[in-house]
Amino acid sequence: MAEMRSLRLPRTRLWSGTDLPVVSTVLIWGINFSVIKVALRTFSPLAFNALRFGLATLLILAILYLRGESFRLARRDLLPVILLGLIGHTLYQLMFINGMALTTPANTSLLMATTPVFVAIYGWLLGSERVGVLAWIGVVLSFVGILLLILGSGGEISLGRGTLRGDLLILGAAMVWAAYTTGSKGLLTRYSPLKLTALSMLAGTPPLVLLSIPQLLRQEWLRVAPEAWLGLAYSLIFAVVVAYVAWYTSVQRVGNARTAIYSNLTPVVAVLVAWLALGDHLTWLQGVGATVVLSSIMLTRRGRASRVGAQR
Repeated sequence: MAEMRSLRLPRTRLWSGTDLPVVSTVLIWGINFSVIKVALRTFSPLAFNALRFGLATLLILAILYLRGESFRLARRDLLPVILLGLIGHTLYQLMFINGMALTTPANTSLLMATTPVFVAIYGWLLGSERVGVLAWIGVVLSFVGILLLILGSGGEISLGRGTLRGDLLILGAAMVWAAYTTGSKGLLTRYSPLKLTALSMLAGTPPLVLLSIPQLLRQEWLRVAPEAWLGLAYSLIFAVVVAYVAWYTSVQRVGNARTAIYSNLTPVVAVLVAWLALGDHLTWLQGVGATVVLSSIMLTRRGRASRVGAQR
């Protein structure tokens, strides 16, 4: 009887208020795909990234100050926060941008979809996540759903020599983002999502800006279109400040694996926004992929449990 009880699914609602931060993040990042696509018509990639992260860092530090939160860190947390910033804001952005330049968008989406797999593996290795059979099925299904979305868009998937360097960089970016998500979990037991986001950005943004100086100097600023400046404003306020804080809030509330699996909804939103705003076509195969991704989220939520939460 005990074994039978252990096999029963937890009686939880499929959607609740705890899902709001990560769902908001998915919506913001999905819209941001089309926003950046328009902005990069007149912005160089690293110049755009340096501006949005530099200004977003100043904005989020100002918000932290106005809220009256302390900038202090415990001495034992100083190095972890610096490493988190270098991983999540410097290394990830550099690998992702340069990887996209060397591979196809289809390959990028497919390889980034492996993020939940790495989050689950990291959590399992560290003993912070207990991932059940249903959660692993959900991870696999999410990967299948992303593949259907890519095939439905008509993209070519090639892991041959021509795109190998870019593919490896994007795969590395997925691993880095998973490490960023997993590494924040312990720190979020001691610091608010806003504070941890602000201080990790303070650590990671300066190196990113320094590495972007060559493109910043070559950028033809007078040729930047008005819609590109609006895109920059949206991207730095919502896609960085609001979304990063919401992402950390979700990690704090529901754990790493469940937060990461939701990130696979971002391409679904991106496809819909691109279809409505930019005239891209939505195929029936992409609709099937979206349905599979939604199903994977339900399974992962039911099959994942946090060891920390169980101890409470």
